Amino acid sequence: MTEDAALSDADVQSVRAFLQEYQRSLCASFEAAEAGPQIFRQDSWEREEGGGGITRVLEDGATFEKGGVNFSHVAGARLPDSATAARPELAGRAFQAMGVSVVMHPRNPMAPTSHANFRFFLATCPDRPPVWWFGGGYDLTPYYGFEEDCRHWHRTAATACAAYGADVYRSYKRWCDRYFHLPHRGEQRGIGGLFFDDLNEGGFERCFSLLRDVAASYPQAYLPIVERRAQLPWTEAERAFQEYRRGRYVEFNLVYDRGTLFGLQTGGRTESILMSLPPVVRWQYDRRAEPGSREAQLTDFFLRPRDWLAEDLAPEPGQEA
Repeated sequence: MTEDAALSDADVQSVRAFLQEYQRSLCASFEAAEAGPQIFRQDSWEREEGGGGITRVLEDGATFEKGGVNFSHVAGARLPDSATAARPELAGRAFQAMGVSVVMHPRNPMAPTSHANFRFFLATCPDRPPVWWFGGGYDLTPYYGFEEDCRHWHRTAATACAAYGADVYRSYKRWCDRYFHLPHRGEQRGIGGLFFDDLNEGGFERCFSLLRDVAASYPQAYLPIVERRAQLPWTEAERAFQEYRRGRYVEFNLVYDRGTLFGLQTGGRTESILMSLPPVVRWQYDRRAEPGSREAQLTDFFLRPRDWLAEDLAPEPGQEA
């Protein structure tokens, strides 16, 4: 990351306008995927220190049991610790942070949960040039795995990154695999996708373009999977397994997720920050899947980082079974 004094207020406002329109278009896409007339509930909120946001939440839909698409643009006199842990030279700077965060929890256990986040930061101080950066990406958390879905998800992600360098997809995929990992469980949260942060190399226009292209690819990656799986039959036992695995999602978000920590440390609206949590979850003591079952296949095969674009679906180096 480098300092960039050339960033203009028009640039910042163009990011804000894009993110607000992106929130609107995503909500329209998810509403179209609902079998009934379910619409997002909308709340606007303000933050005492500066800024606010728009929270849009869908609950008890036919397709999505719960989902949220949030926009926020906040400002403050000092970056919180969660934002400067890896960049101590930015400690004490004033900041602006804006972004859209998305979590969708389908009702059907055969349909995966998805998460996406796209954000922009600007850190300033009186005697130094401003520092700006983009971050974001998306990841998929299945409960019952389908190779077709995993390949489609990663193929769409790779296509979105192709114009920005031969190794961009591979680099962001590895970053995603590292980030969405639960050390205390020794498990991945899902099958990964893309994750990037501290992006400002190559200038504002290139970085903003990459963010827009990755953001546009998220519904292209996710909605076809939902359409294939949301109407499949399921049993109460499969529903119970979905609720059990949702517990891993909660553990990650409350213990490790940077966005959750940043929101809470900057005095964001708690209801909006925690909208990412699923509506029904269960924890069972030392639950173990029957060997060879589809439940065992989830952790034994699907949740091991691997090259989903390869013919043989080999594990990534260091992740062999």
